[in-house]
Amino acid sequence: MDFSDSRREARILIVDDSPTSIRLVSHFVRDMGSVHFATSGEAGLKMAIDLCPDLILLDMEMPGMDGLETCSQIRKNADLLDVPVIFITAHSSVDQEVAGFAVGAVDFIGKPLSEPIVRARVRTHLTLKQQSDLLRELAMRDGLTGIHNRRAFDERMVLECRRHRRTPGSLGLAIIDIDNFKAYNDFYGHQAGDACLREVAQLIDASARRPGEMAARYGGEEFAVIIPSCSVEEAQRYGEYLAAQVRALALPHEASPPGVVTVSIGVAAGAPESEQADQQLLAFADAALYRAKDAGRNRVIVAGDAQ
Repeated sequence: MDFSDSRREARILIVDDSPTSIRLVSHFVRDMGSVHFATSGEAGLKMAIDLCPDLILLDMEMPGMDGLETCSQIRKNADLLDVPVIFITAHSSVDQEVAGFAVGAVDFIGKPLSEPIVRARVRTHLTLKQQSDLLRELAMRDGLTGIHNRRAFDERMVLECRRHRRTPGSLGLAIIDIDNFKAYNDFYGHQAGDACLREVAQLIDASARRPGEMAARYGGEEFAVIIPSCSVEEAQRYGEYLAAQVRALALPHEASPPGVVTVSIGVAAGAPESEQADQQLLAFADAALYRAKDAGRNRVIVAGDAQ
């Protein structure tokens, strides 16, 4: 497999208390991705959480938090459940391997290290991880529009709320509804309605390009955009920009007063401080959307701070 063809460079994390081992393993895998390292189990766990690597090479015997405990802690983190962990050990035995698999390892590499073995096993597990990620990404896409679906949105909301609690900040959310869409379907037909959904969806998706942003089809003719590190004012500006972009498409809609396809948008932003923050933020944005529709549609309503 040619890793240069991947959508992004693989991230490999080496956790070992021996600088010599780190240098050697880094040399073996340097062309397979970006290599990061930590010299203790505690530091490795923190780096794994921050980095979310594609593969972890973990020394089994370390002072303090050893490899087994480090792997066990890694597997308790929901963001790291799918990250393959390969143990590196000089004292492999049946009992150790059973213990390693029990805490979530996928493979073992024995010392002294052999470059062909290290490269082969790293390549195999990076390939499997990439294939798994691609299948997961396909399952997270909406069949009609090609953008992310409701399942992807729900998962990302939970992750972003969790991330914004670790690094405190304001998370923004926009809920978008195509105005008078039933009338559009009745007037132009369902095939035209599907084409309209695709065009609006692609525009919304193209507007969510900053790191961490995600656009998704929320259901029917509704869409949602997650906007990390976003204040209430910034969320409002985003909503106004998006509404203007949809109007600029100038898609004819003779069954709607403006004569073109328009959207109503509810936006909210705030610090997600509680475990239910994803649902609270969604409720704020959804309420703002209904206010926009009740006020005559083709507008943006701000829910305000959603702490």
